[in-house]
Amino acid sequence: MSAVKVGIAGAGSIALGTAALLADQGHDPMLWSPSGSGTYGLKGSVTAGGALELDFSPRIAASAEHLVLENDVLIIAVPGYGHKAVMDALAPHISAGQHVIMSSHASMGAIYLMRLLEARGVSTPITAWGTTVVTGRRQDGPVVRVNTVRSRVDLCTVPDSASEAALALCQNLFGDRFQPRDGLLAISLSNLNPQNHLGIALGNITRMERGEVWSQGQNVTPKVGRLLEKLDLERLAIAEALGLSVKTIFEHFHLSFHVPVASISEMNQQMHAQGNGGTGPATADSRYVTEDVPYGLQLTAVLGRLVDRPAILHEAGIQVFSAMYDRDFARENELLTALDLERYSLDDLQQAARTGLLR
Repeated sequence: MSAVKVGIAGAGSIALGTAALLADQGHDPMLWSPSGSGTYGLKGSVTAGGALELDFSPRIAASAEHLVLENDVLIIAVPGYGHKAVMDALAPHISAGQHVIMSSHASMGAIYLMRLLEARGVSTPITAWGTTVVTGRRQDGPVVRVNTVRSRVDLCTVPDSASEAALALCQNLFGDRFQPRDGLLAISLSNLNPQNHLGIALGNITRMERGEVWSQGQNVTPKVGRLLEKLDLERLAIAEALGLSVKTIFEHFHLSFHVPVASISEMNQQMHAQGNGGTGPATADSRYVTEDVPYGLQLTAVLGRLVDRPAILHEAGIQVFSAMYDRDFARENELLTALDLERYSLDDLQQAARTGLLR
């Protein structure tokens, strides 16, 4: 198996963890920091610890154009609030057939990127993952701790005619750990992080504000766990109304963190006992809120309204966090604003979920 050159847009925890997994699989990752500062100090050797133990030497891109031109495959691995700007930077340079992977897909971003490429007359497959292939935390210096490598990641590709080849590519890059799903709507509803982070952040917001060091798994207490389970029922009801198959929150924790199925609180306590429960955010300025509320919860709320399955707890979470942060999170989603999804019919969205083109 020959090494594939993979360009990763991003240089944070997920980008570094993804690069480590690629290197571990024998491939050749390159990192690009959209801010320009994320790759500082990464030239030379990077050390991965935890679920992956290796030293590797990623290539470093000086610009978005450099990243695109030097690689066969591109992966977008930045928080949801950075997706639009990154896609705007990459799109002018992407060539026909150059595969793009979104880790993870946010707010129908694949449709936005397809629109940018179509304006240039460029056609290329775009693969959307329901979540990241790794979890972890970047440490001080050129070090990343990988908490877990997921055993199952949902994915789909637009246009869907490229699905078989895209699945083979992802398996070549990362191993046999992917579950095909039926289009972008299924992928959007496969990302459980926003609903889970809603409950975790709401139950631990004072720890975040005080900058405490706290175990996330340990603090998914029974009542927080029950809230996560109730949030999951809203997501599953929307998926059922759309005729889509998505994993449950119980399957998510079981497949991602390798613990037996039990209540969500009990599963998180087991993760904590095994040492892979993760560390909770040490700041209120956390992607658990600033990314997941506008770019995760808001899309679920929009879909719930479209199929007459209102996601009441999701909507309440958006309002509560907007009040706490004195921001209108529902209006901060640049992708949904650019796509103006609510003016299209459900049939339009279902077709775009397979073709990537919103007509």
